[in-house]
Amino acid sequence: MPASPTEDELTPAIIELKKENPELGIAKVHALLTNKFPEWIVSEKRTRKILQNQGLIVSATGQAPNVQVYPSSRVVSGLNLAKWTPKVDVKWFDKRKGKGLVATQEIKEGEVIWKEDPFIVAPEWDIFDLQTRSLACMFCTTPLGDSPLITTCLASNITSPCTARFCSRLCLTRSAQVHPLLCPARNPASIPLIKFARETRWMALHALTHCTGRLLLAYQSDEKTFNDDWEISCALAELGMEERHKYSFNLSGQSEPDRDAWKKAHRLFVQAFKEPGTPLDVKKLAKILKKPLPKNLQTALFDYDTGFLRGLGRMSLNLEAHGGLYALHSHLNHSCDPNVSVRHLNQRTALARITLIGKRDIRVGEELLVTYVNPQAPYRARQNELQGWGFGACTCPRCVEEAKKLKGGNDQELADLASELKAGLGVM
Repeated sequence: MPASPTEDELTPAIIELKKENPELGIAKVHALLTNKFPEWIVSEKRTRKILQNQGLIVSATGQAPNVQVYPSSRVVSGLNLAKWTPKVDVKWFDKRKGKGLVATQEIKEGEVIWKEDPFIVAPEWDIFDLQTRSLACMFCTTPLGDSPLITTCLASNITSPCTARFCSRLCLTRSAQVHPLLCPARNPASIPLIKFARETRWMALHALTHCTGRLLLAYQSDEKTFNDDWEISCALAELGMEERHKYSFNLSGQSEPDRDAWKKAHRLFVQAFKEPGTPLDVKKLAKILKKPLPKNLQTALFDYDTGFLRGLGRMSLNLEAHGGLYALHSHLNHSCDPNVSVRHLNQRTALARITLIGKRDIRVGEELLVTYVNPQAPYRARQNELQGWGFGACTCPRCVEEAKKLKGGNDQELADLASELKAGLGVM
């Protein structure tokens, strides 16, 4: 029986048809749509509205506009959810939305859903500064006191000092996942990269530095360790910096990214992990990375466009607010009215560990959602920020209601916006 498709079903279908036939106008795109999906009931007005919202209407000059591109992701094969919680499962929704988490059992308001230590942590700059001053653990970021368990970086010496300190020998041991390649004593070629990230306060570059360090060292360890880490890294939602600028920045009104900074960062990135600038630095890096990378991995990590810029975009999309990157947490999708909150409860013993808590009762099968933006921000500010990352319009119930209550705009525009958002919820 014919039925009206939801916005999540209709929008990607229209985008795909327009990408395949960029020269066609509204009527012909609509005709293609109805021929391809005879089971759908869609008016030409609705097709026109989606084409307009996605910036896909051909201009008066006949020039086809850019096609909106959304972040892509994939499911991690063999992800062991049991090590975190039996309360959730991974679900693939569709190509545009990607993956997410749904409840496998009833979750009560205030209930702890799971706790998670970071895949990597590139701490916010206040904590990073404490680390470099030996006042916070270089691995778990916990502030240091006068504990007798505190230990220092074993590579540090008078001629090549490293200020890293660790809250315990356990953190020192675990730091071998990343620290050797970021240690100024063991890999001085990394110093300019880390300094540049700090000077520019560039969290994505900071995180990519840590993530690349972990991947390179995992490759030196054993095949299973590397494959597991590589799978998690590659499955993260991603939208390259060029794609973000081309398809999202222009639509959201945000300022243009600094491509000169991208290029400088890439040069320092390659220098830190692949081609150091001095013979001594080459020798030191070779002592850490004894096993050479195959060409396909070198390209995936170090190529400017397909490796570095996409890596920066991946970090920006998935970093938790305080700088951690978490394997399970990265599966959570957005709502401006989330049902899950993320807390740092172990501030004295494991600051980087997050605890996921139900904000309200969650039913079996219901999707778990967090907010990607400041929930206190007004409607348009939230929408613009999401648009800047390529996520498109938020269609959560809160946004539907706030769109209807907007004042001072064109009444027809607001009515159309409310209708569009309702369609995204499948209630049109």
